[in-house]
Amino acid sequence: MWLNLTPSRRLLSLRWSLIQYRNITLENTTRKAAVDKVLSAFRSICGKDNVSLGEAIREQHGKDESVHRCRPPDVVVFPRCVEEVSALAKVCHDHNLPIIPFGTGTGLEGGVGAVKGGVCFSLRNMDQILDLHPEDFDVTVEPGVTRKALNAYLRDTGLWFPVDPGADASLCGMAATSASGTNAVRYGTMRENVMNLEVVLSNGTVIHTAGKGRRPRYNVDHHIHPVALLVVVSSSYYFVFRKTSAGYNLTNLFVGSEGTLGIITKTTLRLYGVPEAMVSAVCSFPSVQAAVDSTLQILQTGVPIARIEFLDDVMIDACNKFSSLSYPVTPTLFLEFHGSERSLEEQVSTAEEITHSNEGSDFQWARDAETRNRLWKARHDAWYAAQALRPGCKAYSTDVCVPLSRLPQIIVETKKDLLESRLTGPIAGHVGDGNFHCLMVVDPNDPDELHQVHLFTERLARRALAMDGTCTGEHGVGLGKRALLCEEVGPLAIQVMQGLKDSLDPGNLMNPGKILQRGEL
Repeated sequence: MWLNLTPSRRLLSLRWSLIQYRNITLENTTRKAAVDKVLSAFRSICGKDNVSLGEAIREQHGKDESVHRCRPPDVVVFPRCVEEVSALAKVCHDHNLPIIPFGTGTGLEGGVGAVKGGVCFSLRNMDQILDLHPEDFDVTVEPGVTRKALNAYLRDTGLWFPVDPGADASLCGMAATSASGTNAVRYGTMRENVMNLEVVLSNGTVIHTAGKGRRPRYNVDHHIHPVALLVVVSSSYYFVFRKTSAGYNLTNLFVGSEGTLGIITKTTLRLYGVPEAMVSAVCSFPSVQAAVDSTLQILQTGVPIARIEFLDDVMIDACNKFSSLSYPVTPTLFLEFHGSERSLEEQVSTAEEITHSNEGSDFQWARDAETRNRLWKARHDAWYAAQALRPGCKAYSTDVCVPLSRLPQIIVETKKDLLESRLTGPIAGHVGDGNFHCLMVVDPNDPDELHQVHLFTERLARRALAMDGTCTGEHGVGLGKRALLCEEVGPLAIQVMQGLKDSLDPGNLMNPGKILQRGEL
């Protein structure tokens, strides 16, 4: 591209690059001087042991599980309570220092990289489970509490939190990225399960998005009719019909904001009754179309399925080799049903009948935990099985989501694109909600292959947009999908988002460079 420019254009481009370099150098020098000034203030707020300039600590907090390169912050602080978060944020605000929230670092879109340097707020020391209300099916947690830690705490209460993105992620981090996972078809995403948030804004102001201490519910389970205004218990599920229409829904504004609007320091979550029983099943199909048709028909008959996952033939083959399994190497569905003993018999019978009508074969089902885990082993090990296809390489997961009716078409076209591009990308998906992932296995030291993967992922995302879908179903925008977000929602919606960002964070201090790029306007 450089060689195609005229001499005058080359000179202009070089001048512009030099100006940018000089501005970045000046910005870095100014920022580092500001950091040196505030270190004593940081130490007085949260203690000298909770402020780190160490290179290893900074690098650990400058990357997540994505392929984006490490962008370490200038300093890492470890606040222990919301008061310390607020005080630290005020100091950063007064000295114009960027703020990057950090939970467990399990994100997949480069959301924790300090692209403009600044201060990383590592929230692991805030790990209290607060205000459990078993009778109301809700709990409030701090950002250091992970999904598995919460469910371990709830073990003797008969309740659980079902949103499962795979990784043992921070629950506040899951709210920040609007995470979901395999159970979303039955229980929804974080957006449907967060009731209230405590958020520290860039200037240190602390707000509660639904009011301090309030626990309204914006949703009810769509699988049951609202026959009461109290609590109805059915098949080990609960349905609480409390609601609110009080003002703007600020809670859902911050869910999915990826740390660009504020730091989430508490989240109040909806809990569920532990199912009386669970049954898992696996079924193979002759084609992607047959598998998706079965999914649609199962959902249309009202079977309250908890999980329904899809693996393509390449993924199944990889799982067979990695986990010493013997599934037929064809498109395969993994299903899970939750409910009472009596209701499960009907659910499994209906699902089996539907899969057979779509030429499904090798239908296996299991009730006890050990056999269920064995049936699901292929799905649980999919990430590691994909990486094992090319030892020494790194995996990157795409994240598009389309209407269910378009799922067969996009998967067929994507598989064709993978073959023509000579890329390794077995497919696994949450077929019940149209979300699927190509687990791209790439050599991080091969620039040409990295470029080919980048081009493929952009083609895939635009293919999803052309089918009325989204470029990201559950991983978030982060660094890599900012341009695609603009294509998805349009420039006017981006302007509204930027207006909200400017109102809440006029200095662009909160996790700058993520989701929105000021230059795009």
